[in-house]
Amino acid sequence: MLLLAALLGGCGPIIDRVGGDFAGRPAEMDGALTPGARELIARAFEGIDSNRLADFHVHVFGQGPDGDGPSVTPTVRSWLHPFRMLQYRVYLSAAGITDETGITGQYVERLVDLVRNIDGHGRYFIYAMDRHYLPDGTPDQEATPFYVPNDYVFSLAGRYPAQFVPVISIHPYRKDALQELEKWAGKGCRYVKWLTTSQGIDPSSPQTEPFYRTMRKYGMVLLVHTGEELAVFSGKGQSLGNPLLLRAPLDSGVTVVALHSASYGKHVDLDSPGREKVPSFDLFLRLMDEPRYQGLLYGEIAGVTFFNHSAQALETLLARDDLHPRLVNGSDYPLPAINFLVMTGRLVRHGFITREERRALNEIYRYNPLLFDFVLKRTLRHPETGRRFPPSLFMVPAGFP
Repeated sequence: MLLLAALLGGCGPIIDRVGGDFAGRPAEMDGALTPGARELIARAFEGIDSNRLADFHVHVFGQGPDGDGPSVTPTVRSWLHPFRMLQYRVYLSAAGITDETGITGQYVERLVDLVRNIDGHGRYFIYAMDRHYLPDGTPDQEATPFYVPNDYVFSLAGRYPAQFVPVISIHPYRKDALQELEKWAGKGCRYVKWLTTSQGIDPSSPQTEPFYRTMRKYGMVLLVHTGEELAVFSGKGQSLGNPLLLRAPLDSGVTVVALHSASYGKHVDLDSPGREKVPSFDLFLRLMDEPRYQGLLYGEIAGVTFFNHSAQALETLLARDDLHPRLVNGSDYPLPAINFLVMTGRLVRHGFITREERRALNEIYRYNPLLFDFVLKRTLRHPETGRRFPPSLFMVPAGFP
């Protein structure tokens, strides 16, 4: 508790060693990199069409005076919840926030700065985040960890069309859910994000059926969290990250991207009479191997390089080249900017990268963690076969909006 008190008491350098351990601004990177790091970046972009390059998983958040804008639960500033306070401070550090009175503007400024300083950067899918709702359709503000309105991400994408694609978030239990979905579909939005564990969404609930029909009508894609959730408070909602719950939207004909490919945690095997808990990743693979979900179910690789995700899952994803056409890339920014999560030494020990590559990657991280995440995933190789993720995995799949 003494260490926690010190961290929360304003020891910025300690927070930064855990969070954003940066050496300079993104624009300063070129003058600081060694030839080895430059070569690694160049190799990462080989075979990549920048017009199709995409990061399908980017968060935005904020805490401003505007009641209609992004907001964060007050518990992150309450001493009654010290670990949430610490987590929040680490996120601010990772996002380059230096003044807590202007979080919203600083966050966007930093994100745009990171993107603009990546040559051939492609486009980044920025997420709205709806509130937690109860099954009767009423919002539960106390269970809502943070809120990002659809209008906000849509306006950001309008201001930065070369950088961002808006991804709306609409809770299917809302009384006006279908009205909202129709509204944003009419504005051209084709991607919907659910963080089921924190928003209290059961993808298999009969309440979601009209929502899926409307998504299908407009050819919309559902980007949905799978696996256990640690980055955002989920309360008792961890069971809602079970990949097998995605059969409902898939059977409705909705294209689904299983974020993280369920590479962290365990869930109940709903297909087994014994209802034992098994690795969530195994359940994800079961869905991917079902022929009826070909062309509907995709996996996403955000977080697979983090120290707390399964090394076996990463090894399997690299080995299964039959799945590569159905995988997409996502960074889950700002998480790759958290120094504590990106333990490159662990990746060396497992044989995914070399020591020389680790040194070069760490150089890149110190100036541009978003570029670091992309270059790292393009550098990874299977420890035994040397197989890598193909360039196509990092581009928008054919048939996506």
